[in-house]
Amino acid sequence: MSDIDARTPDMLALLKRLIETESPSHDKSGVDRVGVLVAEECRRLGAKVKIHPRSETGDLVEARFPCSQALAQKERGVNCILLLAHMDTVFPIGSLEKMPFHEKEGKVFGPGVSDMKGGIVVALSALATTLETGSLSHPVTALFTSDEEIGSANSRGLIEKLAAESALVLVLEPGMLDGSLKTWRKGAGEFTVRARGRSAHAGGDHEKGRNAIEELAHQVLAIQKLTAYDQGTTLNVGVIRGGIASNVVPDQASIEVDLRVMQPGEAERISSALQALKPVLEGTSLEVTGGLDRPPMPFDEAMNATFQKVKAIAANVNIELRASGTGGASDANFVAPLGIPVLDGLGPAGGEYHSEREFIFRDSLSERARLLAAILREW
Repeated sequence: MSDIDARTPDMLALLKRLIETESPSHDKSGVDRVGVLVAEECRRLGAKVKIHPRSETGDLVEARFPCSQALAQKERGVNCILLLAHMDTVFPIGSLEKMPFHEKEGKVFGPGVSDMKGGIVVALSALATTLETGSLSHPVTALFTSDEEIGSANSRGLIEKLAAESALVLVLEPGMLDGSLKTWRKGAGEFTVRARGRSAHAGGDHEKGRNAIEELAHQVLAIQKLTAYDQGTTLNVGVIRGGIASNVVPDQASIEVDLRVMQPGEAERISSALQALKPVLEGTSLEVTGGLDRPPMPFDEAMNATFQKVKAIAANVNIELRASGTGGASDANFVAPLGIPVLDGLGPAGGEYHSEREFIFRDSLSERARLLAAILREW
């Protein structure tokens, strides 16, 4: 049994504490309670912890772990390795009543177990192992954020600042179901298209009205046609609102459009096309707002080189790594355009994210901690 395997009971105990401290993104007090637990664990491991206060979301926890003194002198000036994890979840307070922390058939369940409190546990356990043996190859900075599930507006600036100081960025989002790392992610954005018309009585003055919903019906078809599967670009009109009653010609309506892009230039193409939309019905007008929130993280030459290096490190500890990707975005998307080596999906393998069935494979906790510890030693 390896040292990390022997830590599994402690890892599960910490995971239980984190999960049972519910932390939906919009509940600052809940996220801050998780932050207190995380900060305590980091200090216990010898980190210098800095809290970055936030008024609208949970505070950010930055923990810096130095190399051993001799290695630090030898490698003075070498940038750190940055670990990224988020403390917020999509699950509202009270979710524990329906989905309590439990183990069953080799899986661990609970709100946020995969996305991504399991990743926090992996990071802390790998750090504990390498710090005890004095085997860190670089200083490590760990940033625990509070608003990833709602766009990272209050975290992005610090993420990009710390990433720019780093030799490597490792994101502790969950691994794919088969354990693959996430080596590409689509960029993600959201647009709102509003139509304005003229209200009228649907029975007595129908012809005097200008139906905003009808106008948007034309626009929905045009927007959906901008999808280009060969480029990895998709648009999805997922929400439509408008009208107050069936006997009133609606003078206002709006749609919300999800955008996913993979290729450089596609976000600009789509944004230009949406801004160029023209009303079809006389007497109506359009307003388009929004844009790309997270840029794409492509599987390019730099990503392949990073993956191949980590794959070789993994082989040294008898782990076979595979590369994969997803249309979903994460904080790794902010790092990719900076030209910093980045890998995502270092958290435990699992599935059914954002549902009451969310889980991780129990054995992947220790395996991922063993992988991360190897990277921290050998990078």
